[in-house]
Amino acid sequence: MKTRTLLTLGCIAVALVACSTQSKRSSPPPATMPVDLERYQGTWYELARLPMFFQRKCVQSEAHYGLRQDGRIDVLNRCRDKDGEVNQVNGIAEPQVAGRTDKLWVRFDNWFSRLAPDLTKGHYWVLYHDADYNVALVGDPQRKYLWLLSRTPEVSQATTDQLLKVAHERGYDTSALIWRR
Repeated sequence: MKTRTLLTLGCIAVALVACSTQSKRSSPPPATMPVDLERYQGTWYELARLPMFFQRKCVQSEAHYGLRQDGRIDVLNRCRDKDGEVNQVNGIAEPQVAGRTDKLWVRFDNWFSRLAPDLTKGHYWVLYHDADYNVALVGDPQRKYLWLLSRTPEVSQATTDQLLKVAHERGYDTSALIWRR
């Protein structure tokens, strides 16, 4: 009888944990306070990312952001593969909601985006950045994608731990991260 009660309580505890984790993952992660796009522009190096199809061959990636006269942002993403070959793609980012700078749409310039522009824009949510805009955490609301970014190709372990902590608090699975080589 005691074993059955313990087993039942254990099952209930597991179910409660699963429900709380599921509800945390089913609602979108909170984004940061507004982002100063002037300070955010420039070069960001990818420290780590959740697997993404178009980056499947990348071992080192970086993004360059530049504020445009119309308020949108020019995006240039570069990727170096294991053989040293560099690929790049251009895009444009713009706020999803006027006046909000933490949630952006990004659309890259390729044949498919010209064919179906509304289907090819991706979420770019700035989930965290430090006060000096030296590191940032960017993801999407479904938690499929995540990037740990820095102004330098390497950061301290304490900084890495802080980014991982914030990502985990926002409900992202950091165990599947692909790290810069």
